[in-house]
Amino acid sequence: MDYKTVKTYIEKMDYTVVDENEKGGVLVIENLMDGVRNLIVGVVSPVLILEQYLFTLKEDNEEVFKSLLIKNRDIIHGAFALTEDGKKVIFRYTLQLHNLDFNEFEAAINSLSLLMSEYYEQLIKFSK
Repeated sequence: MDYKTVKTYIEKMDYTVVDENEKGGVLVIENLMDGVRNLIVGVVSPVLILEQYLFTLKEDNEEVFKSLLIKNRDIIHGAFALTEDGKKVIFRYTLQLHNLDFNEFEAAINSLSLLMSEYYEQLIKFSK
């Protein structure tokens, strides 16, 4: 599995590549109909990393952290995470590249889309 194959999968799903750095193995993709905007796809052997920025925390909030961790249990693919500085909430999913097929890639992207459609009101509330 390589960068070009991942890009082909993205195009097959009718997502738009809004930015890319082939040498760095990074694509930024979106499909506004699926609620996905500026999804970062990192092709860094031996893994594929999907990261979606969701919101910035204004302050540490135990209730928000607790709610996100509880929701993590319901998410089939991926999980909520914090960036290294602890300020931004992201959705992150990591897959093994060596045996990744289109169906698995599509399931990961669809998981994010489903999460956004089901949980967007709560995420908006958390971001305020």
